[in-house]
Amino acid sequence: MGKTRKMRGVMGAIKDKTSQSKAAILSKLSASAASSSPYSLHLTLLRATTHDPFAPPPEKHLANLLSFGNSSRATASAAVESLMDRLQTTHDSAVAIKCLLAVHHVIKYGSFILQDQLAVYPAAGGRNYLNLSNFRDDSTPLAWELSSWVRWYAQYVEKLLLTSRLLGFFLGSNSCTVDKEKEEDRVSALMNAELVRETESLVSLMEEICRRPVSLDLDGNRLMMEILGLVGEDQICAMNETIVRVNEFDERLSCLSLCDSVELLSALKRSEECEGRLLAVPNVKSDLVNGFWRLIKETVVKVAKVKEEGNGKLVVAKRRHSLSESARFGDRDIRPSDSVRFPSGRPVSFGY
Repeated sequence: MGKTRKMRGVMGAIKDKTSQSKAAILSKLSASAASSSPYSLHLTLLRATTHDPFAPPPEKHLANLLSFGNSSRATASAAVESLMDRLQTTHDSAVAIKCLLAVHHVIKYGSFILQDQLAVYPAAGGRNYLNLSNFRDDSTPLAWELSSWVRWYAQYVEKLLLTSRLLGFFLGSNSCTVDKEKEEDRVSALMNAELVRETESLVSLMEEICRRPVSLDLDGNRLMMEILGLVGEDQICAMNETIVRVNEFDERLSCLSLCDSVELLSALKRSEECEGRLLAVPNVKSDLVNGFWRLIKETVVKVAKVKEEGNGKLVVAKRRHSLSESARFGDRDIRPSDSVRFPSGRPVSFGY
């Protein structure tokens, strides 16, 4: 196994070197060897998505890739399209996961026009670039294990994009820092149903984090540790955004409908199941995490009470409706003197 892994690493390095050398020559020969030329973009992308399954892309190569979003929209669109094409056409697990890491970097650190290119989704007529549910790389045991991470990471990034679209900003993005006061004002203006939807989406994102594979030995794998570091930052952002919405619900308990209380309770109970399964994020105060779970548990109790009261009101309303119907029918008890006129016009008496 050691020999196979070493041979695969050597072959991957040779392939990277060959591809990059070819792209470099084409870039130099190009009449427009500017940073935005197609050959320059291709070379930058190759350098950021090598075949090494252990080392993350150097920061300078990722920064160069993100720089294509600092000029025109056409250039940004070409950069995202090239990145997605490489992701969809590669059969190498290391290349695929580095492409996804680059996409994640676009979400967190990219310019607005670069991020905007990722916001196109099939529901809006776009292409589902992240559909990697069938990705398999069985070239080595390590590549096979890494394939499960590719499938999960693609699903996670897609969920992150969906949640961000629903919230109206890219969750965890440094370029879209949300003013806490403004965000609280925005949340307070939402209808209950919209607030439930946003909370449910944030919970779904945390659930996706819990679904990460556990089979791969991460010791010494700096690539995977960097990915988990980015996901951990998103996790803290998701928890903070959930706190804002749960606190808002605490102000609205008296005006929650039965339907909203049922959906909210379901989402909060699902979040409770994530306790102990989320990432242990370094340098995060335990007060935040403990406070989060305490708030969730307290709110579950409060919302459950609202749901029970709503159910009680519904039962009473149904009984009243039933009694009312019975009373109306009682008023129409058939007496011997009553008669029914058939379409023929002939009355028929009900005598006893």
